[in-house]
Amino acid sequence: MGTIHLFRKSQRSLLGKLTQEFRLVTADRRTWKILLFGTINLVCTGFLLMWCSSTNSIALTAYTYLTIFDLFSLITCLISYWVMMKKPSPTYSFGFERFEVLAVFASTVLAQLGALFILKESAERFLEQPEIHTGRLLVGTFVALSFNLFTMLSIRNKPFVYVSEAASTSWLQEHVADLSRSLCGIIPGLSSIFLPRMNPFVLIDLAGALALCITYMLIEINNYFAVDTASAVAIALMTFGTMYPMSVYSGKVLLQTTPSHVIGQLDKLIREVSTLDGVLEVRNEHFWTLGFGTLAGSVHVRIRRDANEQMVLAHVTNRLYTLVSTLTVQIFKDDWIRPTLASGPITSNMLNLSDHHIIPMPPLKMAENSNPATSTPAKPSSPPPEFSFNTPGKNMNPVILMNTQTRPYGLGFNRGTVPYSSVFTQGFGMPGMGATHGFRTGFINAPHRYGTGTQDQSRP
Repeated sequence: MGTIHLFRKSQRSLLGKLTQEFRLVTADRRTWKILLFGTINLVCTGFLLMWCSSTNSIALTAYTYLTIFDLFSLITCLISYWVMMKKPSPTYSFGFERFEVLAVFASTVLAQLGALFILKESAERFLEQPEIHTGRLLVGTFVALSFNLFTMLSIRNKPFVYVSEAASTSWLQEHVADLSRSLCGIIPGLSSIFLPRMNPFVLIDLAGALALCITYMLIEINNYFAVDTASAVAIALMTFGTMYPMSVYSGKVLLQTTPSHVIGQLDKLIREVSTLDGVLEVRNEHFWTLGFGTLAGSVHVRIRRDANEQMVLAHVTNRLYTLVSTLTVQIFKDDWIRPTLASGPITSNMLNLSDHHIIPMPPLKMAENSNPATSTPAKPSSPPPEFSFNTPGKNMNPVILMNTQTRPYGLGFNRGTVPYSSVFTQGFGMPGMGATHGFRTGFINAPHRYGTGTQDQSRP
């Protein structure tokens, strides 16, 4: 018998976790429609692949890849419903919105890889063009077109709708937009359909079906089989050009970059926040797209020491929340420290001053050649004094300073004057004066070369 763990959670396998999440999604009736379209898509894709093999048409194969892309879009829509049902967890504190971004990026990249595969096969067919059978070519074209349009117009795929509107236009959309402006100039009623720009998925479905219809007619009339390869190249290029802007946009979202269309608005909000009462500085700001239509950000705000933190936090959040839905604001007060002289005197513990300080004295020879009144050398050619660190020179006598002496001003020491009694006992006398007036250095151990009561002492 082993240890019994009462509250230990059972470890589920990956298949068990996927089954649990699938049950969570299917609990919503809106997902049943997506599952139904996904099943029909698998059936249609299977028939189209068989017809591609029987007709030996690479153009129909390239168009069938669009049906496979529709299956990926249905899976993305299913993931979008799953994201709405899930709540943030400790592992995913920002929620699961980036899963649908990843699904869009993967779908568009796979569509581009399929287009590159078609280009590679088309390059091989240009060298040796096989015969194309047109028996089921036109039937497969209309089946794929009908299913693609029915899927795109029946199911509201929120991630792809947002990406198609937010991403930059493809070259196919730009050319069609030019033709639409010319057409709408003749028939103004069509402006609501073709302008400002068409849905890229509907546009590529119509353009691919048109290319296959032209291929069918040219092969039936002139047996021009090379047009099938040319149509395949055209469909592959249109697919790549349509999916590339969406891949770039979703990739930038995954890289947590700031959207270019909101940079100006964010700069304006940051300037408004910096002018709020109590705010000194706004720094370390970072804003990124968390999901499609969801902007997250973090910012550090430095405020005055007398400002109310909660009030400033409320004002900053109120300004930025209009654009940034998930916001983290770090408030910290000013860390400026006043100078020590203004705050108070420095204690002896801060400077670690001991009771006695040893100061090396100049050599005796230097003292003999100096004027006692000015302490300057008498001879300009006298040798310089010896200096040493921590250890006195061989001709130097250490001088001990007591704490009763006067300390210098300006560093926060205790100020005051030394009593006259201690001054008279620590210094040496000036010539011609009746009492000794001590010097600040306190030459106690200096030889009394000059007496206290005599003025004219002769030098040896």
